[in-house]
Amino acid sequence: MNPDLQKLQPYPFEKLTALKAQVIPNNNLLPIALSIGEPKHPASPFVTQCLKDNISRVENYPTTKGLPVLRETIARWLKQRFGLTHISSEHQILPVNGTREALFAFTQAVIDRSKNGLVVSPNPFYQIYEGAVYLAGAQPHFLPCLEEKGFNPDFDAVSDDIWQQCQLLFICSPGNPTGAVLDLATLTKLIALADKHDFIIASDECYSEIFVEEKSAPIGLLEACKSIGRHDYSRCMVFHSLSKRSNLPGLRSGFVAGDADLLKPFLLYRTYHGCAMPIQTQLASVAAWNDEKHVEENRRQYSLKFKAVIGILNDPSLAGKIEVKQTDASFYLWVKTEIDEEHFARQLYAQQHVTVLPGSYLSRTVDGINPGKNRVRLALVASVEECIEAAERIKHFVQNL
Repeated sequence: MNPDLQKLQPYPFEKLTALKAQVIPNNNLLPIALSIGEPKHPASPFVTQCLKDNISRVENYPTTKGLPVLRETIARWLKQRFGLTHISSEHQILPVNGTREALFAFTQAVIDRSKNGLVVSPNPFYQIYEGAVYLAGAQPHFLPCLEEKGFNPDFDAVSDDIWQQCQLLFICSPGNPTGAVLDLATLTKLIALADKHDFIIASDECYSEIFVEEKSAPIGLLEACKSIGRHDYSRCMVFHSLSKRSNLPGLRSGFVAGDADLLKPFLLYRTYHGCAMPIQTQLASVAAWNDEKHVEENRRQYSLKFKAVIGILNDPSLAGKIEVKQTDASFYLWVKTEIDEEHFARQLYAQQHVTVLPGSYLSRTVDGINPGKNRVRLALVASVEECIEAAERIKHFVQNL
């Protein structure tokens, strides 16, 4: 077996299952899960109908590069959403089976194992980053995302020596679990650093379409490239998905876009990897990327949930016990707790049958600091009514701590 498999930690939800097994939940209350970032809003009927209408395409092999109509649709969406003036559907876009699969595969394709390189990552982070790094034969270098820096990494604190060893930089904007967004100045600074030290930027933007209605849409890495006249998107790759944007986590559909010189060998890798998107899925994806009305409704519902839940959890009676602030984007709340995050999650589950995720399960301790300590992540994916009920139960639980 690959010895690097020994470096992988259990996935956060395996740890959560073990934590919950230590107690018996209050079965007088119906369970409410705010732990997993799986959208629960209904899928749009026009997308599922498209799948049904094209189900006979299971008779055909799909190509790894995907249908031209899908790549053209994605190119049009990128232009509309991020104001891009140059994007080639032929050379700068590639359909993938969701961002998780693509982030892992891209890391395997770009890491040069002969150089003992580093991959720089935010901390906390989406755990696939770490696993992809270890299995590519590299080492992660974690940057803490702390409140005093707006929950974004302090890139200015990274030494030239680390940047020189860096082969790949993961950024996640909006962030999981913090919801923090990187601004244009930071993104352009990172592009300059990538040029200077010759590393690649992989920007995970799967939450880009979920933001509070009153706020501006998060900026993307390719948009930052455009702002400095870089239309070849050199060293830059973005990862997008329909899972969160369109409530289609089971469709396993997304795309990568950016530097054509990186996408060409990545396509070769994927051809051998055997991960072509089924044709019926591609056609349903075309329908989803072509429609914005369902995305706007999605945002409206999340905005309602944010407003209601934050209002309940900011009750004066909870002051000093928990701290809840509106995140920049995504559907998460990164809640600060007075007590240990595992104890908070375990007892909340036992007493109120509400499941949340301890922040330390999403982060690593580096130099004695774990950015997830005394934090829990709330994923506001349930219905508005369930989120309000969960917030009331959390309020009651915290009042009695």
